[in-house]
Amino acid sequence: MIIQIKGNVKYQITLDPSVWIFDDRKVKLEEAFKAATVPNEDVVESNIKLHKPPVNHSIKKYNKKELLEHSYLMPIQEFIENAEVDENAEVAILKTADAEHTISIDQLYASYLLFSIDGKIIKEHGPAYFYHGDGSNQDEPIMGIKVIELK
Repeated sequence: MIIQIKGNVKYQITLDPSVWIFDDRKVKLEEAFKAATVPNEDVVESNIKLHKPPVNHSIKKYNKKELLEHSYLMPIQEFIENAEVDENAEVAILKTADAEHTISIDQLYASYLLFSIDGKIIKEHGPAYFYHGDGSNQDEPIMGIKVIELK
């Protein structure tokens, strides 16, 4: 299953969350919302490292057992930046099979997509769950994201 980024963007992008398990940008679910306790200087430095990560080192860095025991999120910011959002875009609409959720562009940039639960891709209500960057919907993520449309 894939996720489309479309609408008021220069480049429409198709995301395949099933390959993110090998991506160094992924974040463990249990660590994602602890960032508020990290000093700002450390956050800036870690964001610089995340912008262009070496993807090929993931296989060596993680052992199979670790990959199969944790749930993982992917920060969405870089994908949105690559789509080149038009300056006139005001909102993002998250579309699922049966609902639409409207959020601000700023909220979208700071968000995460959960793509793996206990090392397995999300099949039920997949391909990904949407989490606000501040973790405010941690108990009730938006499930089944299929399209992110910017307007």
